[in-house]
Amino acid sequence: MKKLPVLNIKGEKVSDITLNENVFGITPNDTVLYDAIRLTRNAQRQSTASTKTRSEVRGGGRKPWRQKGTGNARQGSIRAPHWVGGGVVFGPTPQKNYKLKMNRKERRLALKSALSYKYQDNELVIVDNFNLTDGKTKTAKEALTNLKVNNEKTMIVVDELTDEIILATRNLDNVLLLETDEVNTLDVVSVNRMVITENAVKKLEEVLG
Repeated sequence: MKKLPVLNIKGEKVSDITLNENVFGITPNDTVLYDAIRLTRNAQRQSTASTKTRSEVRGGGRKPWRQKGTGNARQGSIRAPHWVGGGVVFGPTPQKNYKLKMNRKERRLALKSALSYKYQDNELVIVDNFNLTDGKTKTAKEALTNLKVNNEKTMIVVDELTDEIILATRNLDNVLLLETDEVNTLDVVSVNRMVITENAVKKLEEVLG
């Protein structure tokens, strides 16, 4: 793989880095990537949708009319599913489980595919560190402006969170701050740019390489 520049938070080049081809240079697997995104989104579902069956709907305890002699079709309850206001057949319940399963190799492949897309699309910005002098939002904005990612939805990945970074970025709507072990496929594909420290890159390569 070709070398990428390593910048400081002033946007100045300080060195070069060669990324691990097994992590950032694979041919992305779109099928596994889709499955991983679906798995994460399903795990976030709260499963609160609920409907009542005919046994749970109020009323309908007696026959609406007698069985024979009226000329009408026989009916047992006005809360049967084919009646307006009746129970619902096979409707959603809070007990429904939307969670999916995916083995570890597939999850790793999906994350590597997402990281490889970031590299291929030139959406990866590597910094030597993201140490801010204070916890002011203005300081974080200046750093992102220097890195030319201030107007886009951005993920900042650091090897260790500090109070200054948390305070400086928490009021920025377009910024997602994560530690290395929190990086996941859905978050990577949902941002436009990924700012990652050099140490965080090395940790990812150790885990995924």
